[in-house]
Amino acid sequence: PILLTCTLCVWKAADAMAAWMLEQPGMEQVRSINPVVGETNDGDLNDIRSRPVGPGPVRRALESAESGPVQEGSVGAGTGTIAFGWKGGIGTSSRVLPASLGGWTVGVLVQSNFGGVLQVSGAPVGRELGRYSFQNAVAARAQATAGPADDRGDGSVIIIIATDAPLGDRNLGRVASRAMMGLGRTGSSASNGSGDYALAFSTADSVRRAHDASRLATTEVANAEMSAVFQASVDAVEEAVYNSLFMATTVTGNGNTAEAIPLERVREVLVRHGVQGPVPPPASGDNR
Repeated sequence: PILLTCTLCVWKAADAMAAWMLEQPGMEQVRSINPVVGETNDGDLNDIRSRPVGPGPVRRALESAESGPVQEGSVGAGTGTIAFGWKGGIGTSSRVLPASLGGWTVGVLVQSNFGGVLQVSGAPVGRELGRYSFQNAVAARAQATAGPADDRGDGSVIIIIATDAPLGDRNLGRVASRAMMGLGRTGSSASNGSGDYALAFSTADSVRRAHDASRLATTEVANAEMSAVFQASVDAVEEAVYNSLFMATTVTGNGNTAEAIPLERVREVLVRHGVQGPVPPPASGDNR
């Protein structure tokens, strides 16, 4: 499993996951486990110093995990995250390649907690909504040398990429590195305090390595066939970030409030820049 949490809960989450894994059937003789836990610093909304995640939440998350649609927005490890000055969270997206390009699926999940100047399909959403990194310093011009800490776009983002394409570790690393291109499309500036990273894995049986085999033979996608997988990964990362924002709700915590991005105003910006057609009337009860 891969767990996502906040920065100061990594050790507690890893310990709880190791304990849970050792209890599973077939693990009776296992003597080594390497828990995989990703984190972002959500200390603006989360009382992160209290390290609130313990064995109970970890166990419930592991035991309730299932296939199917993934909750997005202000949920799980995305509850306290902030992206581009708005409420961030969990976002997902996927691409299915045509049979002529392998027919593989690339799925992405992000925990968005970073900054920059938000753009959606090239439209300058962050600039037109008046919320972006360093906006206070820019407005003050010569009167200020830097904006406040919460204006700098720090915080980090975790990107998880899963695919059924048979990829070995080297090409999985290449896929993960392309994730940053998807972030760049959204307007991320990869700030000094933002630890942006991606993990990629393959579910294909043909790349599995039996621990007790004396010789290994795997079947992998050739380098020359990787470009379509790269493209799918970049596209899905970009859309997953948007979904993390558009599905988020306003959250108040730790004495601070992060507002959900106003969807109607986003639509208006997209229309002005020709990204989408005329804006339909808002749904009943949608005041965002």
